[in-house]
Amino acid sequence: MGPLEGFKIIEIAGVGPSQFAGMLLADMGASVLRIDKPGGSNPGFAVHPRFNLMNRSRPTIVVDLKTNAGVDLVMNLCEEADALFEGFRPGVMEGLGLGPAECMQRNPRLVYGRITGWGQRGPLADSAGHDPNYIALSGVYSAIGEKEGGPVYPLNLVGDMGGGGAYLVIGLLAAMLEAGKSGQGQIVDAAMIDGAASQLTAIHGLVAAGVWKEGRGRNLLDGGAPFARAYRTLDDRHIAIAPLENRFFRLLLNTLGIHDFDPADQYRESEWEDLRRRLEAVFKTRTRDEWCELLEGTDACFAPILGIEEAMEHPHNVSRQSFIRVDGVNQAAPAPRFSRTESEVSRPAGTVESDLQKVIAQWRVSEKVPGNQ
Repeated sequence: MGPLEGFKIIEIAGVGPSQFAGMLLADMGASVLRIDKPGGSNPGFAVHPRFNLMNRSRPTIVVDLKTNAGVDLVMNLCEEADALFEGFRPGVMEGLGLGPAECMQRNPRLVYGRITGWGQRGPLADSAGHDPNYIALSGVYSAIGEKEGGPVYPLNLVGDMGGGGAYLVIGLLAAMLEAGKSGQGQIVDAAMIDGAASQLTAIHGLVAAGVWKEGRGRNLLDGGAPFARAYRTLDDRHIAIAPLENRFFRLLLNTLGIHDFDPADQYRESEWEDLRRRLEAVFKTRTRDEWCELLEGTDACFAPILGIEEAMEHPHNVSRQSFIRVDGVNQAAPAPRFSRTESEVSRPAGTVESDLQKVIAQWRVSEKVPGNQ
C-alpha cells in the first residue's frame, strides 16, 4: 500500500493532465474515485478502455452532474473526501452547483484542485487551448529545436503532464498536508502555463545573467553544445552524449581517439562548430550497438536513443522493473519509489465500474446514495 493510503480523493474525470494526476495519486495509494460523465471522456484516440492507461489504479463510475441526484451524490462524497479536483474551464463547476464554495461549505477541510491551461483568471482564462498553446506562451516552445530550424514540439510532456498534472499533484499534496494542521481546505489553481514557466526557472537565471542566447540550438542545454546532443550512427540510429563536466569530456575524447582537441577548450564556443563536425564524423563510423559496447556504463555520459517499446527491453530498465505488464499491457511502473510504503498499480485501466453501490459503499456514504434509502 502506498504512502497515500487512507486519503480519499474525488476526480471529476477529464483527459490528459487531470488523468495523469489521478493516476499518480492512485498509484501512491490514495483512494481515488473517478467520476465520469455519461458517454465518457473522449481521450482523443479511439482505443479500448484497457489501453487508456492513465485510468489505472482507481474505479470509474458514471454520474450525470447535470442532475440533482448526481450533484447530491458528489456533495455527499465531499463530506468524506480529503480533496476533489477538476479540469473544466473556469465557472463550469460553479454552474453545476459544485464549485469550491459549495463543496467546501459541506466539508471545510476539503482541498479543491483546479487544473486548466490558462489558469482561473487572466485575459485568456476563458479561451480554449491545448498543450502546444500553453508552452508557446510560457517561452518553452521557442527554445526547443535545431539552430537553423523551427520550434520542435516535445510531445505533450512539458505542459500537460509536467506543468499540469504533476504540478496539480504537488499542490494537492501540499494543501492536504497544511489542512491536516489547520483543519481548513483551500483552492489549488494549477495552470499549465504556470507549470511550464516554472520548469524554465534555471534558464531564466541564465538569461538574466546574460549567458543564455535567445533562439534554438545556441546554448549549453538546448543542443548547441556539441558535447550535449544527439548524433547519428552508421546504422542510421542515434546516440546521446552529455559529458558536461570536463573530466567526463576528457574521457569521451580519449575513448573516441580524439587526441588533438584540447579538452580545456570544451566551453570555448568558437570551437563548438569544429568539434561538432568531428564528433558527427566519428559517430558515423560505428553502429549504435557498437557504440553501446564501447561507451555504455562508462563515465562518458552516454546512452543509446531508444524507441518507446525498445526502452522496455533495455537491461537497466528490466533490472529496475521500470516497466511492468498489467492485464497484458506494457506500461511504466509507478514513480517515484518508496522504501517502505510501495506504490502499486492496484487495478488495470478498463471499463466503467458497473456496481455503483459497491464503490460508493467503500466511501461509507452508501446510505446517502439516491435510491438507496
